[in-house]
Amino acid sequence: MTQQFRNRPVRTILSIALAGCLALGAAPAFAQSTGATIRGQVMADSAPAGEATVTVTNTATGLSRTVRSSASGGYAVAGLPPGTYRIQVEANGQTSSRDLTVQVGQTATVNLGVGGVAETAQAGDATTMDAVQVVGTAVETRTSEVATYITNKQIEALPQGTRNFLAFADTVPGMQFQQDAAGNTKLRSGAQTSSGINVYIDGVGQKGYTLPGGVGGQDSTRGNPFPQSAIGEYKVITSNYKAEFDQISSAAVVAATRSGSNEFEGSFFWDRTSTDWRTATPAEKKAGGDKVASKEEQYGVSFGGPIIQDRLNFFVAYEAKDYSTPKTVTLGAQGRYDLAEVPQELRDQIGPAASPFAQDMYFGKLTWTPDDRNLIEFSAQVREEDERIGVGDQNTAERATVNHNEVNRYDLRWQYSGDRWLNDAHLTFEDLSWAPQPTFDGNGYILNVSEPTASDRLNIGTILNSGASPNNQDKGQEGWSIQDDLTFSGWEGHTVKMGVKYKDVEVRAVERNYSNPQFYYDLATGASQPYRVEFAAGDPGTPGGFTTSANKQFGIYIQDDWEVNQHLTVNYGVRWDYETTPNYEDFVTPAGLAADIRSHPNFQNADWDPEDYISNGNNRDAFKGAWQPRLGFSYDIDADQRHVVFGGAGRAYDRNLFDYLQLETNRTSFGRYNFYFVDADGVCRRPGGDCVAWDPAYLQPGALDELAATVDLPREWWLNNNDLKVPYSDQFSLGMRNAFDLGEQTWYSEVTLSYIRSHDGITARLGNRRPDGTFLPAGHTWGTPWGFDPPFGRVILLDNMYETKTKSVLVKFDKPFSAASRWGATVAYTYTRGRQNTNADGWVDMFEYPTASYYGWLPSRGVPEHRLVTTGIWDAGWGVTLSGKLVLESTKYRNATNCLPGWDDCLIDPYKPDGGLGYKRFDLAASKEWDTGSDIRLRIRADLLNVFDWTNWDGYDDWYGGPGEPNANFGTHQDGIVGGTRTFKLSFGIDW
Repeated sequence: MTQQFRNRPVRTILSIALAGCLALGAAPAFAQSTGATIRGQVMADSAPAGEATVTVTNTATGLSRTVRSSASGGYAVAGLPPGTYRIQVEANGQTSSRDLTVQVGQTATVNLGVGGVAETAQAGDATTMDAVQVVGTAVETRTSEVATYITNKQIEALPQGTRNFLAFADTVPGMQFQQDAAGNTKLRSGAQTSSGINVYIDGVGQKGYTLPGGVGGQDSTRGNPFPQSAIGEYKVITSNYKAEFDQISSAAVVAATRSGSNEFEGSFFWDRTSTDWRTATPAEKKAGGDKVASKEEQYGVSFGGPIIQDRLNFFVAYEAKDYSTPKTVTLGAQGRYDLAEVPQELRDQIGPAASPFAQDMYFGKLTWTPDDRNLIEFSAQVREEDERIGVGDQNTAERATVNHNEVNRYDLRWQYSGDRWLNDAHLTFEDLSWAPQPTFDGNGYILNVSEPTASDRLNIGTILNSGASPNNQDKGQEGWSIQDDLTFSGWEGHTVKMGVKYKDVEVRAVERNYSNPQFYYDLATGASQPYRVEFAAGDPGTPGGFTTSANKQFGIYIQDDWEVNQHLTVNYGVRWDYETTPNYEDFVTPAGLAADIRSHPNFQNADWDPEDYISNGNNRDAFKGAWQPRLGFSYDIDADQRHVVFGGAGRAYDRNLFDYLQLETNRTSFGRYNFYFVDADGVCRRPGGDCVAWDPAYLQPGALDELAATVDLPREWWLNNNDLKVPYSDQFSLGMRNAFDLGEQTWYSEVTLSYIRSHDGITARLGNRRPDGTFLPAGHTWGTPWGFDPPFGRVILLDNMYETKTKSVLVKFDKPFSAASRWGATVAYTYTRGRQNTNADGWVDMFEYPTASYYGWLPSRGVPEHRLVTTGIWDAGWGVTLSGKLVLESTKYRNATNCLPGWDDCLIDPYKPDGGLGYKRFDLAASKEWDTGSDIRLRIRADLLNVFDWTNWDGYDDWYGGPGEPNANFGTHQDGIVGGTRTFKLSFGIDW
């Protein structure tokens, strides 16, 4: 753990827990998402059984719930952790029981009968024990959600390389689990970015409010969000989620953690791959075939069991990663200079390098059921990781950035069950930090080469970047929340759920990039002195790059699952969200800057009004998610859960990331400067002149800060729109599910038509304008006014202009794995027509044009039109399990710049690189388990990833060329790849 966390007083955590106990004792409530529901009708002697007693008991933990049926025999047992339950029915003096397994967040429609066969019994997966009959299916078909379950068997058996539990969401239509060339992972749905995702673990959202990635702690990391061994199973909802889901505009992942049972159980695993167990990358082959040393190790242990039988259980898990990813440092701009001209101390840093990564994850959970009405849980998650990034290509090892990523979450939960209602409450605390820092403080050294003539010294090629890294950040969030909800099933045919959540969270963004000055040298002029320096310095009397905001969040919702009859179920609800962000609302534009913007002649006739961006501290409102109606339906054609038509429509609001909002405050307190010095031969290469005489004293610490304080230097100013909105999406879907028998096996199919339109995403655009107030040169379609900076600096505007459109056809076939059949298979096909109104991929800038309307609708970046994912699992007997996964994607659109028509008439021209499929990968896994006969089982497993060593290129040359000079290399791939090369991974494990 970091020293900061070690020094956190224990009494802080204890006081939060104590306050939670007092609050929960005063107001019991219900939490969302992960609890399963068993509902249906009780029949006795072929008639509805009113006031029948239905008791469900978890066979592993002893958790028990009892409800009474309504006058028509209807019943509902909500808030059940996933698992196997013994269902006991008592009606008209008759008692019977049987077992049923439910999944995370599942609503299982189960009709019960005693004293004979229930009149409502239909064809399906029915099992009769004694006098009770249960009619239901193994897959939830009567839901309006567009949802897919990821089972524990899939998590344990399918091939994988990262042990990131979210990787299995890749098997869901409409979802992509993406891993870039650096190993960083993210989960994405449709044309929206990964920031629209939210993950709910045990009913608590894991949303990141400061950084992109959706899940807190998942921005630019090779790490996993949670120990995979602590995840039991999860559900992925790509659209039509109910009103209880908040802070989301894309897909929802609903996961349940494992709990201890009445038996002591444990598991240990260790897996490894290394240099000799993989084939060479294209870059290594190009360099002669020698592979750079690499290593990936993952290991962990989990253990759980009873403290008091049927009452108090515990579960703990630990997982770790230890990676060393190969990198190669090379000289750039080769052919434009003689190698001997490069200083020897720089040449010594060329060659193999490593990018190490280490992660430790801890999870612990206590589950206490003092009686059949109450459930109390306390869980804790701690995640710590360190990695060295920014190494390779033209970046030397000493220039690396060390990124420390830390996540701490604590959850205290109390659940109370009545006869026809259920309350659940969560009190949580979180502390997240993402902190890339330089390996040392000092000056950065960038060696470039220009053309030999003084008139063309801006034609720069980068040779090598060395010295201190410019990165200096610490961004995250810290705070507590309480969420209280109520589920009521006493109204005939209705399950009503309502809830409220309050969160007090401080978001922070320490951004002091370029506090280590970066000096630029030109080999063409002898590199005897720098020609340019880029640095940043804090303004006196300001936070100096340290930005925080004490945000308050409030959300409320109500929803109803109305079972109209045995065919039709309607889900309808509405939610409302509100968030205060003092850093945005109370910001006051510096008076001098406001006066400069108002008076600058270029802005007098501009297409944007300065008053829309100048804040007086009272002309901005809090972010309101407004009302979010959500409606869904399912129609069971034959009332047997085998042929179901479903659909829905709804609106969902997300959050504005603080990393974007804080730039306004950051740039007004921590100025970033770009200084040019007069070259040794007297040439000033800064456009417009204004070079400063070089003084070797500028290399000393603090000298540039003094220069910034004494010279009126232009800088970059970021201005937020005074009327920023909250991003949201409107979702529509219509589909059909079917259960059909092939031989003795039941398959499930689903076809869904989906349309999702997102609005009001944050964008950054250039505020500079030409002297006549225009953005583009007269009569032309291209020409960003970068060179028209006002004397006080460049202006960047932040607005709500980013939009996406996703039209999808989602198709899946699923044959669930069962012990009886010994095999399972899934097929997921997605057709996507994604569009976006910017040229960006990730950071949503739109600097090419004045507004989004000029872009039109461009193909979405990173979204294939066609995607097929198939998986299979086979129990081959003798303790052997075989599995495989195939992923095929069509080539994704790329947005190229085409200046062939003329430098002032360039255009963004989407294209697809040639080469057939854009991405393809086939993985296999085989495991063998030995039972030693003493409650100890040994496991060995082999994963062969990318079996056929298919190459999936990561980058291409996207430059069409200039007037009369078409680029001969346009569309050709570069050396980077995604998906890895063929890799063998070996695992060992022990279960007891």
